[in-house]
Amino acid sequence: MDVILYIGIGLLAFGAGAAVAFLMRTKVLAGQADEAQVEADRRVEEARKRAETLLKEAEVGAKDLVIKLRTEFEAESREAKNEIKKLEIRVLQREESLDRKLDQLDKRDRDLDARDNSLQERQNQVAQAEEKARSLVAQQEKELERISGLTSEQAKEILVRSMENEARHEAAKLVKRIESEAKEEADKKSKKIMATAIQRYAGDYVAEKTVSVVELPNEEMKGRIIGREGRNIRALEAATGIDLIVDDTPEAVILSGFNPVRREVARLSLAQLIADGRIHPARIEEVVKKVEQEVEQTIREAGEQATFDLGVHGIHPELVKTLGRLKFRTSYAQNMLQHSIEVGFLCGIMAAELGMNVKQARRAGLLHDLGKALDHEVEGPHAIIGGKLAKKFNESPKVVHAISAHHEDVPPVSVLAVLVQAGDSLSGARPGARREMFESYIRRLEDLEKIANSFDGVANTYAIQAGRELRIIVQSEKVSDDDSVLLCRDVTKKIEENLTFPGQIRVTVIRETRAVGYATK
Repeated sequence: MDVILYIGIGLLAFGAGAAVAFLMRTKVLAGQADEAQVEADRRVEEARKRAETLLKEAEVGAKDLVIKLRTEFEAESREAKNEIKKLEIRVLQREESLDRKLDQLDKRDRDLDARDNSLQERQNQVAQAEEKARSLVAQQEKELERISGLTSEQAKEILVRSMENEARHEAAKLVKRIESEAKEEADKKSKKIMATAIQRYAGDYVAEKTVSVVELPNEEMKGRIIGREGRNIRALEAATGIDLIVDDTPEAVILSGFNPVRREVARLSLAQLIADGRIHPARIEEVVKKVEQEVEQTIREAGEQATFDLGVHGIHPELVKTLGRLKFRTSYAQNMLQHSIEVGFLCGIMAAELGMNVKQARRAGLLHDLGKALDHEVEGPHAIIGGKLAKKFNESPKVVHAISAHHEDVPPVSVLAVLVQAGDSLSGARPGARREMFESYIRRLEDLEKIANSFDGVANTYAIQAGRELRIIVQSEKVSDDDSVLLCRDVTKKIEENLTFPGQIRVTVIRETRAVGYATK
């Protein structure tokens, strides 16, 4: 019972404590709620006051902005009004200017109308005057025909002929003046360059000719050369490819063949066989092979020496070998290798004077006659053959063109090609460089005089200076000074078209009038 009592008392005590605690908590919460209400009210009041302050500031700022915008608007309005006023002033000025121009145009129209009327009247007057003039001209023509005994067509023909002669004379004067001016300037420069080139090139020259005769020590050697039943001569001809002519010529054997290298091999082989004295087919073949090697070596060395002398490098070995073969090639008794070296030097000197590539000019001059080493084996002009050969071995297009064009087989289109032509002419045409057959020389002189005599008004012609100058004496009563200029040009052109000659030919036309009188007593 006591335990139950204690338990009950404990429960009551616990319940009373819980109630008291609840009551106390309720009071605490009520107090906190009041404090929170008060704080909330205070904050609301502060927010209201702050909002009122912001509102007032916004109102003040808005008023300031309105005032600023209004001020800017008024300023822009004033500027716009000023611009409008200026535009109005300009428009008024334009209108006034247009009015003045319209007045001027109206005035011009009136003046033009007046001028048209005046011109119309003048045209009518001119038409009447032309009609009157035509009638007068017709009357005068009839009167002139009656007086002169010529019809109008005949008179026109005479007038046209007279005008044609006058035009020819004027053209001749103009041609003479232009030619004299051009020649005066061109001659100075060309002569200076040519003279400088010739003066600076001081290479010695020895005229050589093709060796085709081998001298024998005695007449008995001819029989040894022929051999038993001709076996020696047949072996020598088969080994060299050259024909041996053993005739009545005393102590000499003639070698005949188009290939100069083979002819040289045959000459040297025969000379060695004669010196050795042992002449039989086996020995002939042995000597010919040995001589061929020596000649090949000589050819190679000659080509290399030529390139070394000119300072030209990088030429293909085959071209060097072909160049060396020119050592045994001649033209009008002029050695072609020496000629090529000389042309190379001349082209280089002229190129230096003109500010061109000196090495390229020397290269083109040295290689320009390559085709002559092969022209007996390949058909065609030697200039074209040489150009193709140079192109085959990768020479530059300019050099190839200069080689192909140095005899006008191809029209020259570069200064280098013209230089090679000039160098070739200088080397071949200078005195003593070449020799011609007497018959061809005489024939060319006759042809020159024949061409000059074919023109009307020519009295006499003289080919002088070994055919390098043609002097023409004309009849002064038939050929005037102006006609002599045209005659010189026509003769020169006809010579170029009909004759083949080395170098150049100077044509001089001479006209003179002599007055002879006698005083007697």
